[in-house]
Amino acid sequence: MNILAAVLFAGSAMIFGPGHLFSQKSFDFNAACQEAYKEIIQLKLNAGQRLIDQEKIAHPDNLIPLVLENYIDFFTLLFNEDPKEYRDKRELFDKRIEQINEGPSTSPFFLFSKSLIYFQWAAVRMKFGYNWDAGWQFRRSFLLIRECRENFPGFTPAGFYLGAMKIAADAIPENYKWLSSALGVKADREEGFKQIETFLAQEDELSGIFRTEGLFYYLFLKFYMNNEREEVFNYITDHQLDIRDNHLFAYLATHLSIGNQQSENAIKIIRERNNSTDYLQTPVWDLETGYALLNKLDPEASVYLEKYIDSFKGEFYVKDALQKLSWSYYLQGDQAKADHFRSLSLKKGTLDTEADNLAQNDALTGKWPNKVLLQARLLDDGGYFAAALQLLEGKRAIDFTLPEEKLEFLYRVARLYDDTERFDEAIVFYKQAIVSGENRKEHYAARSALQLGNIYEKRGDKDSATFWFKKCISMKDHYFKSSIDQRAKSGLARVNPSKT
Repeated sequence: MNILAAVLFAGSAMIFGPGHLFSQKSFDFNAACQEAYKEIIQLKLNAGQRLIDQEKIAHPDNLIPLVLENYIDFFTLLFNEDPKEYRDKRELFDKRIEQINEGPSTSPFFLFSKSLIYFQWAAVRMKFGYNWDAGWQFRRSFLLIRECRENFPGFTPAGFYLGAMKIAADAIPENYKWLSSALGVKADREEGFKQIETFLAQEDELSGIFRTEGLFYYLFLKFYMNNEREEVFNYITDHQLDIRDNHLFAYLATHLSIGNQQSENAIKIIRERNNSTDYLQTPVWDLETGYALLNKLDPEASVYLEKYIDSFKGEFYVKDALQKLSWSYYLQGDQAKADHFRSLSLKKGTLDTEADNLAQNDALTGKWPNKVLLQARLLDDGGYFAAALQLLEGKRAIDFTLPEEKLEFLYRVARLYDDTERFDEAIVFYKQAIVSGENRKEHYAARSALQLGNIYEKRGDKDSATFWFKKCISMKDHYFKSSIDQRAKSGLARVNPSKT
């Protein structure tokens, strides 16, 4: 997913003060509401709803159940993307805002709760393709949380959310920066991280309640925005995050593991998580399982990917999933099914993500990838480096027929040397890939420049790292430009923080 969407996904929390007498509307985050929140933040939505129902009967003037129910709707719609459910629930947004407006405006929870509802529905709107509406709702959420922070500086969760939003705004692609300015949303990655870290260091009761959600933001953003991948996984391990009974953490660890060439770890997390029906039931687990199994060339990947396609009602990553499903059958030698699912990718899904765009373009070419290079790519993506190197051993670029295959070979070899810490050899092949591909549509040259920047950054050579990060950004009109450029900009911010 793209970073903005992925940050919006992380989404919302509540803290609420004492109730009011004489049947006035109140923000009363009592013990029952706290327990409901704790259940919901683990994605135990059924258990959370039962507690909410009890609270609504016991204290009908308490506004907190409205926000808690919005949270449940948010997670359900964001993960499952059911259009019918969206149509059924979209009117609840305005109704909940109206009801929150009946609460005491002197409380920080008045601004905070509205900001959260706008924030959640911005994410939902984006998932259902209403990007302009999503942008304006994100703006409203940002302004409300900033006002809450300014008026109630001791209210720590407001600082945490404001920080996350500042980082999210920094992830907006360059060609949409005008929109950020028009919306009045100020991006500030460094300040955003400081605000989240300050929040996580707090030891007060409110910060303790929200620490789970804060950690989700923090680790996700450190992974994607700052490329601090090793630090993220060390944190998950050292702090023994509950990736069995907390499905939010389980999803985070699974998703990041697949993105960090740790498919075996992802499979382990998925299979060992608590499977109680109290948790949100979502086909996303089938998608992640399918991706992870495909990366180890396991034919069972097709079973999970088909299950996902059959049960998922949304649009995001559908083309990408169909592409991966077609690859699975292609590698199994079932060309009829491979052709079927490739053709289906032209009819289903949207083009709202870079991965879906690439899948669409791949299908339109009518060409199938070289099997050896595809197997090497998948094995590398899964972290099975020795097996991937063995596939390419003894081969040269001239052994491949098409220009794009020669280019991919150079990149694959470079990346495998990089992943196995044979950096001098990786540098040679990355530079060859840049020479061969910097004017082509494939992303291999730009990604090679990004990786060179990372290598030189690790070596402490800031000048060389800066050169290659800038080289990466300078390459135009290639696949994955937005996400690759974002990583290169993150690299520049790391090696030259005073110039960003």
